[in-house]
Formats: sequence, structure tokens, C-alpha cells
Amino acid sequence: MRTVDDIKKFLAELLKEEQSLVTLSDEGGEILKFGWQYQVWYTKAVKLVELLGRDRLAEFVSHYMTDPKRKRLTADTYSIQDFIRGVGPRPDVITGKVPFDIHTLVAIRLTNQFQILAALDSRIDSVFADVTGHLFAELQDSELQTASTLAKANPRAAGALAGVVLERHLQRVADNHQISLTKRNPTIADLNNPLKAKDIYDVLTWRKIEFLADLRNLCVHQKKTEPTDAQVEELIAGVSAIVKSVF
Repeated sequence: MRTVDDIKKFLAELLKEEQSLVTLSDEGGEILKFGWQYQVWYTKAVKLVELLGRDRLAEFVSHYMTDPKRKRLTADTYSIQDFIRGVGPRPDVITGKVPFDIHTLVAIRLTNQFQILAALDSRIDSVFADVTGHLFAELQDSELQTASTLAKANPRAAGALAGVVLERHLQRVADNHQISLTKRNPTIADLNNPLKAKDIYDVLTWRKIEFLADLRNLCVHQKKTEPTDAQVEELIAGVSAIVKSVF
């Protein structure tokens, strides 16, 4: 949560600069000052857009970058990069009028960038939830692969590791569904019953998890009886199936 809060704070700080940049873009003698402030802001903002909204990245960048395929300078093709470089339209040779106002166009492009950035606020929680879930799944796969390798040398340790993966996954499922638990450090059994009671999964899954908990206890607690290779393999395979089907 600290990371999510930091991102939200960072986004809020970037959004605060809108009025300052728009004001500077409207002052003819402040192009250099605008350029310095905008370049710092853009460097930070574009990374945040890349993180939270890749589908908006090209649009965001287009307001700044000059199209290399541009054939002539028009109001539609004028960019913030043009403004920073001091590029502008030439006055009409007959009327002496400038075809478009660069300050107005830059203000519009700036506003569009800030609107894109502001819209990403609603994505922060979901993006980080997806990232966390992806990393958690990768960690589980890695630990179960380790358990499979370890089973050849130490079946008990392999079973214990698989049990930890199952216990931690069920805890995460309970957290996701906001299920309150009475124990501070619940076991697989302590998690299995409340999850079934809340209809997170059916009786067959509940029985499967109960069976896996028994195999895990055999590996961890029952020192007089050695778990067989088949039992440890079944435990690891069963945990793998649960973490991929119960959310």
C-alpha cells in the first residue's frame, strides 16, 4: 500500500503544475523558462503514463513530439516540441497575419496531457493489484518448482514448502474476499472452513484442501511416519491445482 500511496502522491504533485505551465506557455518572453519546467515535468509524467496507461501513451507523447513525417507546419501538426524549439508559423506575405496562435495551441495540448494524466488516477489500484497478483503467481510457481526438485532429496521439506504455498494462497483469497479470521496466524484448516462457509468454493474443493492439509501435516508433524514420494508428489500437484483455480 505504501507504493500505491506514493504513486498517488506523485501523480497529485504532477497535476499541480498545470496552471504554472499553462501560464508560462502564454507569456511570449518565457519560452526558455517554460522549456526547462516542462521538460522536467514531461520526463516524470511520461514514465507514469507508461506505467499506468500504455494505451494512452502514444496519444500523450503525440502532444509533445513533432511528427517526423510532417510535410508542413499547420495548427493540426504544431507540437509542444516546436514551441520549445522556438518554431512558429510565418506571417502571410499579403495580410501579414499569423495563421494560428502558438500559445493557444500549446495550452490546448498541455491541457490534453494533464487530462490524460488525471484520468489515470482511477487505474492505480487496479494496476498495482494486477502487478501484485502476477508477481505472487510467479512466486508460487517458482516455489512449487523448488518443492518438486527438493522432493528428490528431502520429501518432508518439499511437502512443508508446498504447504506454505497453499496456506499463503488461502490467506490471500481470504483477504481478497474480506473474510475476517479469528486466529492471528491461521493454518490451512483455519482458512479452509471460513472460505467454504462463504461459498468461495464448493465442498469438493474444500475436501481436496482438507486432504492436502493432512498430507502437509504428515510432512511437518508426524515424525514417526515418513511421507512417501507419491504422497509428496500428490501434495505438490494438488497445491498447484488449487492456486490456479481458487481466487
